[in-house]
Amino acid sequence: MNIALTVVAVGLLVFLAHVFAEFFSRSKVPDVLLLISIGLIIGPLLNIVSIEQLGMVGPVFTTITLVTILFEGGTELKLEALKKSLKGTTLLTNLNFFATMGVVGVIGWQFFEMPVLNAFMFGAIVGGTSSAVVIPLVRQLHMGNNSRTILILESAFSDVLCIVFALALMEAIQSDQINFGLMFGQVLSSFILASLLGLAGSMFWSTLLHKIRNIKNSIFTTPAFVFIIFGISEVLGYSGAISALAFGIGLANSEQLISIFRPKGSVSTPESLNETERILFGEVVFLLKTFFFVYIGVSIRLDDLYPLLLGLAISLLMFILRIPVVRASMPSSGKNIPGEKDLYIMSAMVPKGLAAAVLATLPFQMGIEGGEFIMNLTFSVVLFSIAITSVLIPSIEKFEGVQRFYSNALHLNSWLRQLTLSFRKENKSDSEKGAEEKKYEQREETENTDDSVKK
Repeated sequence: MNIALTVVAVGLLVFLAHVFAEFFSRSKVPDVLLLISIGLIIGPLLNIVSIEQLGMVGPVFTTITLVTILFEGGTELKLEALKKSLKGTTLLTNLNFFATMGVVGVIGWQFFEMPVLNAFMFGAIVGGTSSAVVIPLVRQLHMGNNSRTILILESAFSDVLCIVFALALMEAIQSDQINFGLMFGQVLSSFILASLLGLAGSMFWSTLLHKIRNIKNSIFTTPAFVFIIFGISEVLGYSGAISALAFGIGLANSEQLISIFRPKGSVSTPESLNETERILFGEVVFLLKTFFFVYIGVSIRLDDLYPLLLGLAISLLMFILRIPVVRASMPSSGKNIPGEKDLYIMSAMVPKGLAAAVLATLPFQMGIEGGEFIMNLTFSVVLFSIAITSVLIPSIEKFEGVQRFYSNALHLNSWLRQLTLSFRKENKSDSEKGAEEKKYEQREETENTDDSVKK
């Protein structure tokens, strides 16, 4: 009976996911928030499903979801768009991560009384944005291609920063020694070598794809090969997420890449995904995304109010911090200036997800002081950051008041400059008035003196 009910529940969830997606397209109420709400109801509220019951299935499923979403997202990125957005992506990713890590770390150290390294480790855990949230969300929004590409790349790149810095700080806590050179070396190697591995895998696969298609029932061999690339990258100590993204990008641009790296005398013709494969992989991503957000809702802990309230406060702070970060990292002149509404959306896109949730469990497992508190606090930040993002994004598109708020916040510097200039003008006019009054008084005194002399 339980199995039958589970199968019915899965079917209902898939139907509801399609209903929620249609509801989002019409009312702008995000399906992500509704799916997390279902997870909260069946998980911590009603205790129908618990995170412990899922065991190892949960982490494996979330990893498969992340790899599939990154790969499918990469297949929509063209090299021309990457060239235009890479500078903005690098600046936004680094500014957002290090600003969040620094501010949250100082708050944890000074106000939550965490040890210094523990506080900055927590800042590193929540310093990025979630690919599993960002990629499906930006696809449903009316944005410029450059802005969309920046957000997708940022979500993938920031995962690497979170993982490397958080793990390095955990190691430093246990050994009482921190090595900044090793930390930055790991970041660079993780980015560069993982990207090269993914691109090499995509070029190899693109030359075999036309032969693979002749095999019966072979349509899922491409994502299977992506999983292999991901696994190899992780085993070698690189970022499997970046490799999966690079594989998708390489496959989408296989003709251009092959023409650059083709060996002399080679006659192999590269292949990319056809329309049928794109549609099928899009449906797979939709299903995985559905269950992923329900899983996030199930994994949230509501038994302790204190971490929940702190997580809400930290989430709000990160959304405020994001505004000057976006303004500082996006160009204000030139060809690739994002539109005003794109800037508003980028300023509201601060969801945390899989990387933060997984990293948060490690300090507790490693027996680090305050590990359970960091885990519960991170889960709270994941919940509220996704919820706030899901509410803000449609609000930006619907309400002029929200747009006005972000416009004023993003142009605060120019607004303050104008205010200062107007204030100076007022002071200047007052002084001019005073000078005129003095001249008038002096003129009156002179006239009075002349009259007395005449008399």
